[in-house]
Amino acid sequence: MECVKHRDVSDSVSEQSHYVQFKRPRVTLTPYTLTGEAESALPLCNSWEVDSGFSSESSPPTSGRSSPCVGIDHSRLVAMDCEMVGTGTGGKCNEVARCSIVNYYGSVLYDRYILPRNPVTDYRTRWSGIRKHHLQQAVAFEDAQNEIVNILTGKIIVGHALFNDFQVLDISVPPQMIRDTCSCRLLRGLYNTSIRCNVSLKKLSRKLLNRTIQSGRMGHCSVEEACAAMDLYKLVEDQWEKKILSKDLNTVHTSNPNNNNLEHYMQDQYWPESIMDCSP
Repeated sequence: MECVKHRDVSDSVSEQSHYVQFKRPRVTLTPYTLTGEAESALPLCNSWEVDSGFSSESSPPTSGRSSPCVGIDHSRLVAMDCEMVGTGTGGKCNEVARCSIVNYYGSVLYDRYILPRNPVTDYRTRWSGIRKHHLQQAVAFEDAQNEIVNILTGKIIVGHALFNDFQVLDISVPPQMIRDTCSCRLLRGLYNTSIRCNVSLKKLSRKLLNRTIQSGRMGHCSVEEACAAMDLYKLVEDQWEKKILSKDLNTVHTSNPNNNNLEHYMQDQYWPESIMDCSP
């Protein structure tokens, strides 16, 4: 099977239409209604596997925020992160093998291993934390996709380099529903970096949250990374949302696939070429 470059995620929706849709015309989601062939979300686990050496003892409990955010319902905010494995020749095709979603307060809403649509040729365990046994009882991709979209319906999604996650999940999300910490200029300012320079989640967490992530020998953990992204969002939440309300959309956009956004799970290195995917 040949690997082909992933198609651009479509965001051709009006600013008034806040919905998530599959890239293939299977189902359309409005903020509060699910229609089409997608099944109801299955019961979610209340526990998650700690496999990343997560260390947050010195993290500030409120992530630096001291005032309530203006005009945002925290029940609508979730953070998401995916771990990926390689399929196809040389393992260079990107497919999701784990997805985690947490709420505003860090409680796990979803955390499941997902069976890729093609045979795994590289588990990328150093970065993904995925091993063969994790996928033995994994949920089928199509079922996981329906479950995840059910949860994301009507939600504002926080994450780091979310383009990669949306790409492997094969979903499309309007830009106004995305809070991508990788491309947030407010966070870059706190980090004191160039306005054009994307910073990895690991570096942002270390400097701005005083938190060490992605440090274990067992690989990355998508729950840990989703929580870190949410806590980074909280640091600039008020300013970010005010900018959105004032229609300054320069700080709200999903990351461009041509940027080097793989740092959020590959520790600033892995494939020098563009990551491919094997979507049918």
